[in-house]
Amino acid sequence: MSGNNVDRNEIAKFEALASRWWDPNSEFKPLHDINPLRLNYIDERAPLPGRKVLDVGCGGGLLSEGMAQRGAHVTGIDMGEAPLSVARLHGLESGIEVDYKQIPIETLAEDPAHIGQYDAITCLEMLEHVPEPGSIIQACAKLLRPGGDLFVSTINRNPKSFLFAIVGAEYVLNMLPKGTHEWRKFIRPSEMSDFLRHAGFEVKDLTGMTFNPITRVYKLGRDVDVNYLMHARLDDGGSGPA
Repeated sequence: MSGNNVDRNEIAKFEALASRWWDPNSEFKPLHDINPLRLNYIDERAPLPGRKVLDVGCGGGLLSEGMAQRGAHVTGIDMGEAPLSVARLHGLESGIEVDYKQIPIETLAEDPAHIGQYDAITCLEMLEHVPEPGSIIQACAKLLRPGGDLFVSTINRNPKSFLFAIVGAEYVLNMLPKGTHEWRKFIRPSEMSDFLRHAGFEVKDLTGMTFNPITRVYKLGRDVDVNYLMHARLDDGGSGPA
């Protein structure tokens, strides 16, 4: 269950909040608010019905259940025991089936039974919480079938993102617990594109996500200064680097 590409302090943050994961008025309200946008973004570019999908950093299962509800066969992995327990319990209550595993993606990518087996992989709001995001992308390439789709989302690294994602979200608007994010771990789109290209992916789309503090509404658009989503497709010539 151990992995070198795991920040135990980051895991502990979400372990402490796990019981409130499915409360839409809790610290996870932003995730509840953006989940329909994320689901539509994925479903429009890689239609979910019948697809075999891996949700990396699934937490309490919010996105995993959403994708399964739309007809995907979903496996959710995370390193937090408490969020996974919450995810499994909520699945029993909702009747939505997701296969949850507590395992690092790099370990999963070493299992021949999983290599090249997924049609799509999602890794949303997770890469800014690990020491080596490029290692996650490399593992995704191994697990996807040739031509498979990868969806990532994270936070840009610039003065504006520090002001909005940390000062604004954590200290002014109290949308997130203080200390949720570390600015130095944010990832510029150019850096993400490099990770993807080196792993054998072609970037298909870059879309920003913005929040209006007056209307409290999120929307997708061209502004990638703070939050952004990226869709990439694995080269057809193989299932990623060896």
